Amino acid sequence: MKKKQMGFTMGLNLLLLIAMVATNILSLYHLTSPTFHSKPPQPPILQVPDHLLHQLQTIRATINHLTRHQPPSTTTKATPTTTQVPPDLLLYSQLSPIASSCHNHPDLLHKYMSYTPYTLCPQDSDNLAESLILRGCHPLPRRRCFSKTPSKPPTSLPHNPFPSSFLDSNVLWEKYPSCKSFSCLAKESSNLGFDIKTEISKFMSYKTELDLPIPQLLQVAKSGNSVLRLGVDIGGGTGTFAARMKMYNVTVITTTMNFNLPNNEVVAMRGLVPLHIPLQQRLPVFDGVVDLVRCGRAVNRWIPLKMMEFLLFDVDRVLRGGGYLWLDHFFSKRMDLDKVYGPLIGKLGYKKVKWAVGNKTDASGIKNGEVYLTALLQKPVSR
Repeated sequence: MKKKQMGFTMGLNLLLLIAMVATNILSLYHLTSPTFHSKPPQPPILQVPDHLLHQLQTIRATINHLTRHQPPSTTTKATPTTTQVPPDLLLYSQLSPIASSCHNHPDLLHKYMSYTPYTLCPQDSDNLAESLILRGCHPLPRRRCFSKTPSKPPTSLPHNPFPSSFLDSNVLWEKYPSCKSFSCLAKESSNLGFDIKTEISKFMSYKTELDLPIPQLLQVAKSGNSVLRLGVDIGGGTGTFAARMKMYNVTVITTTMNFNLPNNEVVAMRGLVPLHIPLQQRLPVFDGVVDLVRCGRAVNRWIPLKMMEFLLFDVDRVLRGGGYLWLDHFFSKRMDLDKVYGPLIGKLGYKKVKWAVGNKTDASGIKNGEVYLTALLQKPVSR
């Protein structure tokens, strides 16, 4: 459609130019006519050649015909209409954290904004903040209340990758309905990130092809003449990966959410940097400055496909040339990995340093025919 309108515009401009030239020829003919006088007693009768009249009439008829059949202009360059916006972009604008999306969820917004200005903010016992952020209402609109913080902050930062004990007084437990202590969270499940015995061995041992211990990761980078200095852990939970990398002088920032769990608090207690942002959030990092991006198990097949594509290309944006993308235990159906996610990852054009696939053997994995993928991919130094 754009090419058709462009061709029409160029043709119309050409005809207008010809018409202007023809008019100038007629004027010149009039001025040079022998019957022209400086002060004629009456308007002279010009005898315009028939071929000029015929050409002028043809040009005017063509211009009138094209003007009547010109396609209606439905938009301008400054304000594109909805029909011309790609559907995947519209989808992403609904999922992406755009503050204007708050008005699409008036009930949640009303609950979240029900507070007395210039007093303490109410406790978010219903995960209102998490719910609004996931629906695109971010940054959150609450501005004129004071956030409550624990009365006994930690006196020193932990030197271990996982502290031997957490002080429960460092967390406001009122907003977490299930557990009111770290010991409760550890007993509830060893996979939540609060079981010290489980966390202390993570990223350091090799049990299956799906594992990539940090020493092996560092050796791969060294062999590839690549330096690891700065990384991003997407969906990093309580920040164990960042804590381990800190022992090797690698700074890793962790994106994490609080779904009835004090993940952000724990990451901060470990002396690390938590980023309270969802998976669809554009990474708050400048282009090409990160050496490593790890995608934990939060990145999996439950993410909408278009959002997954935007996530991968945002990772590409922040990674420098020669940097690494680590998909750690990404799970999906085996058929989808072959036909959907494999080709999607391949769009990046990265070098496959490691590509290991194994069966997901829990109840959900067996029922749905799911597999795990652990992939270490290196971004090309130059495109």
